[in-house]
Amino acid sequence: MSLTYFNMMLTLIMSLLGLLMYRSHLMSSLLCLEGLMLSLFVLITFMILTFRSTLTNMLPIILLVFAACEAALGLSLLVAVSNTYGVDHVQNLNLLKC
Repeated sequence: MSLTYFNMMLTLIMSLLGLLMYRSHLMSSLLCLEGLMLSLFVLITFMILTFRSTLTNMLPIILLVFAACEAALGLSLLVAVSNTYGVDHVQNLNLLKC
């Protein structure tokens, strides 16, 4: 395993652990999700370049489009929640109230 793949896997694991550990604020969860998506994008791009696969050339672009849509939706949810409740604490949100 090369150093690049090791760094990408470490970034992926750190983003996943950050998402699991720092769930108190919605903004920190969104940032960890963005780090997770970007590390997946770079990892998939490196895999395609390494294996010279021509069938999956569009996969990183599709993943990046979904990550941008997820970021836009997450930020709009953050704005709506902070305008409604005044804070972005995840513990204060209840599925029955939202």
